[in-house]
Amino acid sequence: MKRIALLGSTGSIGRQSLRVIESLRDLFCVRGLAAGTNLGELADQVARFRPVLVSVETEQRAKELAERLQGMGIEPLPEIGFGAEGIERVATDPEADLVVSAAVGVVGLPATFKAIQAGKSVALANKEVLVAAGELVSVAAKRAGVELLPIDSEHSAIHQCLRAGRRPELKRIVLTASGGPFRKTPLSQLRAVTPEQALAHPNWKMGKRITIDSATLTNKGFEVIEAHWLFGLAPDQIDVVIHPQSTVHSMVEFVDGSVVAQLGPPDMRIPIQYTLTYPARLPAAGFSLDWTKLRLDFQPVPAKKFPCLRLARQALAAGGALPCAVNAADEVAVEAFLERRLSFPDIARVIERVLERMPRARLERIEDVLAADAEARRLAREEAGQRGRAAS
Repeated sequence: MKRIALLGSTGSIGRQSLRVIESLRDLFCVRGLAAGTNLGELADQVARFRPVLVSVETEQRAKELAERLQGMGIEPLPEIGFGAEGIERVATDPEADLVVSAAVGVVGLPATFKAIQAGKSVALANKEVLVAAGELVSVAAKRAGVELLPIDSEHSAIHQCLRAGRRPELKRIVLTASGGPFRKTPLSQLRAVTPEQALAHPNWKMGKRITIDSATLTNKGFEVIEAHWLFGLAPDQIDVVIHPQSTVHSMVEFVDGSVVAQLGPPDMRIPIQYTLTYPARLPAAGFSLDWTKLRLDFQPVPAKKFPCLRLARQALAAGGALPCAVNAADEVAVEAFLERRLSFPDIARVIERVLERMPRARLERIEDVLAADAEARRLAREEAGQRGRAAS
């Protein structure tokens, strides 16, 4: 039985991961859960899966969780930690076989890095791990002999397609993007779009930030950076195309002209199960394509409408602290947009200004990454504040 430690258990990927684990109870057990502040959801998860270790954001939340679990009659109580030490305790638990890194933001980065250093197999759903610290994480994984298994649907698709050939036979990979809710919206109308419109993704049900990132295609820029580190590819070997149906999750082109694509319904439980059971494939009920209704359209990415993809590529080319800065600036800008302090196009403008102002520093330790993240957030708040005042 494979023992799972899950970082970010109350988020979208965390909840779906637990649904997959629950459907395969004979194969998996939950060893540890790490969450933030959603104590109601976490308490229910503890009752269902009875982990040995649990972590929350603060000491006060840990006390509240213990009281809540006692009130539910949970005995014995799991070990309850908090803060950075608590999440690292879950991530590095000697009894855990696989760590699922699904915590949102850089909060999950140090713990995931410690898990890799401890030789744990890691299933990655946290983009910040490779976007902000790709070089450090890749070196640590190689040194520890750890394979990083991607949960993200596009990278899972590439991982599956690469099993069809040897690495020297690879020519390029093609990441697919739905185009989000504004694929057909004229550029001139984007300034007027609302958070509600941007959150109405046509294909996927996700958290707020990743949904906005999909609308700006920032998310696809992050995936280019992740693919560079996950698969050891040069940036010019990673292409992006618009595929509105989200049926082809990504493709691999080999040197002989053959293209291998991974298709499936737009449901994250499919790549989650693939990652948890890898290298085996197991039956899953309810997931099948209706071939009679299948339609596949592909279009180039309109560069002027989606500048965030270009900015992410520029950050990858520059290296150092800039990929980290893209992620941090985007998070601040998206929050400001959701709070109606920025327009939709201003998200890209904030990111661009932060990249222009960000010190060109090499990141040699995780502490350097966290410092760069903090500085980029400070700059992004300045830029967002200036733009917000100018618009009011």
